[in-house]
Amino acid sequence: MTRTEIQQVALAAALLAAAACLPFVSDAYLLSIGVTIAMYTVLATSWALFSGPTHYISLATAAFFGIGTYVTGMGIEHLPYWLLLPIAGLIGAVLAALVGIATLRLSGVYFVIFTLGLAELVRQIITWFQNISGQKGLYVLTAITEEHIYWQLVGLAALVFLTGWAIWRSRLGFAVRILGDDEEVARHAGINTARVKVLLFMVPGAVAAITGAILAPRYVYIEPAIAFTPMLSFQVVIMALLGGTGRLWGPIVGVIPFTFLWEAISGTFPNQTTLLLGLSFLVIVYLLPKGFVGLMQSARNRVNRREGFA
Repeated sequence: MTRTEIQQVALAAALLAAAACLPFVSDAYLLSIGVTIAMYTVLATSWALFSGPTHYISLATAAFFGIGTYVTGMGIEHLPYWLLLPIAGLIGAVLAALVGIATLRLSGVYFVIFTLGLAELVRQIITWFQNISGQKGLYVLTAITEEHIYWQLVGLAALVFLTGWAIWRSRLGFAVRILGDDEEVARHAGINTARVKVLLFMVPGAVAAITGAILAPRYVYIEPAIAFTPMLSFQVVIMALLGGTGRLWGPIVGVIPFTFLWEAISGTFPNQTTLLLGLSFLVIVYLLPKGFVGLMQSARNRVNRREGFA
């Protein structure tokens, strides 16, 4: 590790430690916002680990998240809660691998449509099973509090950042960077592009499932319409793109302002949230194609050029 990298790791550790202190210095409302920010930080960052370098826009987050909530909902009476989290992650990773093997040969809009339909497919299957059994939803009654959920999400965020950092420095990260620049060149260089994409797709699949499992006690009562809402997938994509996927820390730059903006929109225009979400996506794509990270990088390049001329 270089001196700069050591400084960056130390700064990240300090920020995470400061974030972990939020429950001690905030009221219930701010803690609720903190849980939401931590949740989207985990989801958007893990999404960017795959979609950022590969340029494959995945809308499958809601599918993996919903599966995680149901793992906790169905298993809480039979297994310890802490055992359900790795089980959810394992199921999410396996499902992501199966989906990846079947679909990552697709590209462009075809992959987007398939991943969007995945959440609806899983939702319909679970709804069908519940209709047969006569059970419409699941109660998740535990002693886990909002503070516990927040600390778990902060810990998971640290794990996601560490995983992304390790991947970026590994042979897998090197292969992903070549693949992201030009997939055809990566194939000619001897890189198994299908395997690389599947391995990378397993990361957001596992992380989203664990996140859903952690948040299940917060909902208390879960049903397919809540667990597999497609709105979640779109929000994750918008937040990640708003912050920028060019840096590991980029998505969190989009998560924080968009969370507060969405809270204001939901409270002021509760019946127009879907329309405003779509407009937000269009604005980000056209005005900030590389997010805040790209904007900051462009500003830095302009300053460097001016200093060079001077």
